[in-house]
Amino acid sequence: MPGTSTALDETPLILVLLRRADDALVLGHRLSEWCGHAPTLEEDLALANIALDQIGLARALYTEVGTLTDHDEDQLAYLRTDRQYRNCLLVEQPNGDFAHTMVRQFFYSAFVDPFWRASCTSCNPAVAAIAAKAEKESAYHLRHAAEWLIRLGGGTPESHRRAAAALDALWPFTNELFEIDSAETALIADGIIPDPPAIRPTWDSGIDRVLARATLARPTDCWMHSGGRRGLHSEHLGYLLAEMQSLHRTYPGAKW
Repeated sequence: MPGTSTALDETPLILVLLRRADDALVLGHRLSEWCGHAPTLEEDLALANIALDQIGLARALYTEVGTLTDHDEDQLAYLRTDRQYRNCLLVEQPNGDFAHTMVRQFFYSAFVDPFWRASCTSCNPAVAAIAAKAEKESAYHLRHAAEWLIRLGGGTPESHRRAAAALDALWPFTNELFEIDSAETALIADGIIPDPPAIRPTWDSGIDRVLARATLARPTDCWMHSGGRRGLHSEHLGYLLAEMQSLHRTYPGAKW
């Protein structure tokens, strides 16, 4: 595609902000793909609103990155390549069927809800302010996905089968949510972000509680995918960005 790419000097804070922003933007784009295709009109509106929440969060985080790098949100969203994106692999996975989308949302929301709640006490005022808004939205996203998973797991044999298949397919992408590197370690020590591994017990207990109500078995431990935080993505992200970035790269600086 025509257009240049945005180069960034990724300090630890910039890197971590981009990881959370990219998670939100990519997941928001995936959820927007359901617009007009959800199983009910009510759910069509619900998924569209969750997508808007995610994109709004991405904008807030990109704006904060922009204050540190002198880039605007459009440059950060539309002029970085897939290798420059830092989202986890879970959120870039295709929607699949409705059960697949709900399981992906459940796994992700079960992590970010306690993450943003803990971030409300960040010693960085910008992070704390973003977290205060994000936590309210993530609580709803988690409840929505959990309720659907319970309905699907406890519904018909077909809905149960599809939910179980989605759990098995997406489970290998969950461990990356809790991975940290030297950049995150430094920010955790400074009290800027919470420690993701410390959130694992809350995530595990929430997962087990909902799966029990859904009459679904927790997937067994297996080999886990990794690399998204380092810019090593599945082929799915490349196709997603090609669609999302095509207009901006074809007509740089275009405005409505």
